[in-house]
Parts: sequence; C-alpha cells; structure tokens
Amino acid sequence: MYNKKVLIEMFLEDKARPNCAVVGVYGHPQAALIAYYALHAQQHRGQEASGISTFYYDETKKKMRYAYTRGEGLVLDVFSDSKIFTEVLIGSSAVGHNRYSTTGSSTRANIQPFNMTYHSGILSLAHNGNLTNTKSLRNKLIDEGTIFQTTTDSELFMHLIAHSRKKTHLEQIREALQIAHGAYSLVILTENSLFAARDPHGVRPLSIGRIKLENNRYAYIVASETCAFDIVNAEYIRSVAHNEIIEIDNETLETGKIKSYKIIDETPIAKHCIFEYIYFSRPDSKIFGHSVDKVRRKLGKYLALESPVPNEDDEKVFIIPVPDSANTAALGFAKKNSEQGFPSSFEIGLIRSHYVGRTFIAPGQDNRVFRVKTKFNTVRGLIEGRHVVIVDDSIVRGTTSKALIKLIREANPKKISMRIISPPIVSPCFYGMDFPSKEELIANHYSSEQEIAKAIGVDDLKYLSVSKLMETVPYDDGIDYCTACFTCNYPIPIEEEISKDSNEN
Repeated sequence: MYNKKVLIEMFLEDKARPNCAVVGVYGHPQAALIAYYALHAQQHRGQEASGISTFYYDETKKKMRYAYTRGEGLVLDVFSDSKIFTEVLIGSSAVGHNRYSTTGSSTRANIQPFNMTYHSGILSLAHNGNLTNTKSLRNKLIDEGTIFQTTTDSELFMHLIAHSRKKTHLEQIREALQIAHGAYSLVILTENSLFAARDPHGVRPLSIGRIKLENNRYAYIVASETCAFDIVNAEYIRSVAHNEIIEIDNETLETGKIKSYKIIDETPIAKHCIFEYIYFSRPDSKIFGHSVDKVRRKLGKYLALESPVPNEDDEKVFIIPVPDSANTAALGFAKKNSEQGFPSSFEIGLIRSHYVGRTFIAPGQDNRVFRVKTKFNTVRGLIEGRHVVIVDDSIVRGTTSKALIKLIREANPKKISMRIISPPIVSPCFYGMDFPSKEELIANHYSSEQEIAKAIGVDDLKYLSVSKLMETVPYDDGIDYCTACFTCNYPIPIEEEISKDSNEN
C-alpha cells in the first residue's frame, strides 16, 4: 500500500523535481485565505507539505502575535478544516509555503514558514531555492552556540537575521542576505512589514501583485508564479528584480509606493533558471516578466526548425505531448513542422490521470511500467498504425521515458519519434532543483542521441540544442540565464558539496 506522498515520488522519479512555492500577503482582511488559494494554484511546485503563518494584534496582551498551521501533504489536505481560517489564521498579513525538499529531509520540523521571536520582535519566513555555503555558515553558527531545529538551509536565514546587530528589520535582512550565498526567493513577514527578496543573480522567480479592496484601496501579494494572482483576482505589477529587497508596509497601503533596496551595491547580470520556462512553471504564469506559454510554444517551433519530422506516404504525422508541461510546446512543434512542408496534426494521444489513489503491485510485476500505466493511458485508436512524434520537456534518468514508450508501443504505432524541448541534462542543479547525480543522468551514459533512442525504445530522438534554446528565451537589459544542467557552467560558485541530507547529523 502506498500513501499519497510515495505515489507522487514514484510519478516524478524521472522528472526534474519541482522547487518550492512561496506567497506573502499584506493588508487583506482575509490574508490567510488569499495565501491558501495562492498556494493551491502553485501546488505543482511542491507536494510534500504546506504551511501558512499570519500576524495579528492580540488585544489581551496588547502586542502583535503570530499564528500558524503547517502539515504534510497537499494544500487541500493541510487546510481541510474551514475553521482554520476563522479561528486560527487571523490577521491581515500572511506568508505561505509549499515544500518540495531539495536540502533537508522530509520531516515535519522542516515544514515552512518558519517563525521566531527575537530581540527585534517576531518574524515569519518562507524560502524557495538553495544556498551554496550552507555547511560553512551552519558550522560557524553552531560554534557560536546556535541550536538548529531543522535540517534545511532556510533556517539559516532566521539565525543570520537574529544574529545581526543592525537596528532595523531591513538592515538585518540585508546583512543576512549578503552573507548567505546561492539561489533564493524569500518572503519575510515582520510586525509591520512584508519583505520579499531575490538573490543577486535572480535564479528563482518572484512576482508582485495587488488586490483591489473597497474604497479604492489595495492589498498586496507576492508569489513565486503569477498563476497565484489569477485565482485571487490580483493585478500583476512586476517581478521582484534580481538583487532586490522590496518592502510593503502601511505606507504602501496608503500611497501605493513599494519600497526597493539593493542586497549588494553592484548588481550582477541576472542568471534566471531557464528550466522555469522548460518545465517548472505553469503555462498560464508570467515568469521573469514573460509569458511561459509563449516561450514554451516558441521552444516547440525552434525544435521543429532544428529537427523536423518528415511525413511518409502522404500521411500526417501525429504530434503527441507528454502531458501536461509539454502541451503548448507540442502545439508549437506541430504548427512549425506543417509550415515546413510536413503535414502534422496535434493530437491528445496520452491521457493523464490527475487522481491518485491506492495502488497494489503484485510480486513479479514490472513496477516501472505499472507506475506509468497508473499515470498515463494511450488513445489506442489514434496511435495505431500512425507515425507518432512524442514531445516532452526533458529526459532525466530515462527510466520513465522507457516505460512510457513501451506503453505506446502496445498501441501499435507505425513509428515513434521523440523530440525534447531541452538539451541533454548532464549536470545536477545546486540552486533549488532536485536533479540526480551525474552518474544517474542518462545523457552521461551514452555518447549520441541514437544510443539514447535505442536505450529508451524510440526509432528517432532529437534534443533542442543549447544554441537554439538560448535563441528562444526572452532577454531584457542585464538578463541572462543559468544553463548549468546542460553546460556544467555554474554562475554561482558551489562552495561545498550539497545534497538533500547534507545537514543531517
């Protein structure tokens, strides 16, 4: 018998694992409920656990206090009791987090947001990303007497802020961020402000929106993806810039002015995570200020330009996406393939189950194939006797791809081609994505696309090249991309070995 968490792990075993989602809300009478819906919209970024913290004024104690609810599982499971929003999570400001663990084991203690009471008041924090100097910072703090309650690098931010002798929250946060190196998008709630920040290279995304209230006033929301804004009718304002700390406070509610500060004095060229466009983000989101859907369609078009699939016997080739991340890329591929004189038809040939229940695997069953069959089924009448082109976002280990192709073969296609909208993945990520080690990556075991094609069972396989990928993504002034998983070129130095369990005793 498998619980929901185990099933999700099985389904995602051959994908780049989603990183976390964060949300912050300020100035809304139902801040926790807004955070809840925003986390629900961002469920794809983390399914291990979810949490929300709120700040409220305690009339009895005559001071600000925090309340929180955290738990393992999906957002709908953690916040299934509506009384949480009327009796526990009260107040007009909130921060929330969906967790997928990249550093720190999957234990209840590691569920965010983290809360603390310290010399400057109270604070709640949620983090998306990975630090690259966690071990050295952690050991230094332990030597100074700090006691850690979790194994995540996110807790480091709390201790660094608390250790600061600076007078204001802003100064304390800025000092902490100058010490912590790596990739991070942060939301931090204090007694009278909501702070949000992105690391100097802006690896992970973070956007700002506002929600119209009565009397022409606005509440403000910050979230990893803009799809969180749509569900709560928030207006997108802009992205938090790389190397930027923003502050939203009561003055912002009155004037509409969002305060902005630099983390370090000289802003470097941004190195946005290119995989946000390829796979992580929902197509209905804006990431780094640009539409994911438009970029993903363009990825499909450029892939067709670089590696078209000719039709045979005057029959259309059927372009079939692996749902759901490759849907829009497959549309772009089908359109451009047809424009080049190869009639193509976009088809839904794989049906994905979005409902996960109990599964039982009998002894001797092919577990890999069974798991794929639990997640996908083929439209046999569509595939049979056709030349099908499977469009997917990436291949990591190759195990699930192999099982998926085996499933498609059972529908008796004439031929199976495969097109991947990213280059081969050859290196792990240390900035908030849970890629496996180099040794586990299929692209490091074979020297050519033909060899990989044979290994996973397709007749023809092509990846998008790095050069074409870089032509596809949008550019603004001072903006570039991290492509370390494809090129081994890490823009932020990796100061120490990093693994999910690197902080375990």
